[in-house]
Amino acid sequence: MTNDELIIRDRTFVWGKRTYLMAVLNVTPDSFSDGGDFYNLNAALSQAKYLVESGADILDIGGESTRPGSQKVSVEEELNRILPVIEVIRKDSTIPISVDTTKAEVAKAAILAGADIVNDISGATFDSKMLPTVAQLGVPIVLMHIRGTPQNMQSLTDYQDLIEEISQFLKQQINAAITSGVEPNKIIIDPGIGFAKNYQQNLEIIRRLSEFSALNCPILVGVSRKSFIGYILNQPDAKQRVWGTGAACCAAIANSADILRVHDVKEMRDVSLVADAIWRV
Repeated sequence: MTNDELIIRDRTFVWGKRTYLMAVLNVTPDSFSDGGDFYNLNAALSQAKYLVESGADILDIGGESTRPGSQKVSVEEELNRILPVIEVIRKDSTIPISVDTTKAEVAKAAILAGADIVNDISGATFDSKMLPTVAQLGVPIVLMHIRGTPQNMQSLTDYQDLIEEISQFLKQQINAAITSGVEPNKIIIDPGIGFAKNYQQNLEIIRRLSEFSALNCPILVGVSRKSFIGYILNQPDAKQRVWGTGAACCAAIANSADILRVHDVKEMRDVSLVADAIWRV
């Protein structure tokens, strides 16, 4: 883990001191867990308020589903979904806002509207303009590991050395980001649980998460409600995977996660407070 601090608005993130919660706010009709729930502006704003009150440290707003098999949306459609939400939240709150996008044009518009962080599930590989854009904006970026696209990623799970290959991809993208002008202390990494990973590989990533600390970037983990938890619990309803998510989050904290991307903030706040008291001595 790095000892660096990251300051966003009036908040200071001190890596290693405690676990931070990035709350998921999908303004999409088709996300795997809550697609359509917060698709209209009032519902999205009400949920944002609830997430902040529940203890979220960051709000992650996404306008394009990246679940397996999801369909792409246009820049215009993505902006129409997220900008009104970002603008209203920013008027009412200083909560750091992350924009979940792979498109540089969307990232720039979102940052100009009041967002603070770019969360790119492609590790900035889908859009060649992403890293120069982020560098120009001077904001942090989350670089996630993926193979292929959400449309075909689940057929691309054949690895010779899972952790090493993820590490090499992330190292390559960290170097590309720095070369593009992104400040090193503004790079966060995500091993991409559920993205071109099968059930056993997701478990291996959590078990060996601390190995990614060698990359000297804060580690973000997204296990919330995912299908590997459903498989273990024999629970097809994503919203009924809260406590399975809690167990995975606790394991991630024990293995050096810095940020957890979660749907159930209130519950995961309790999990992280107890896990932090045990593991972060």
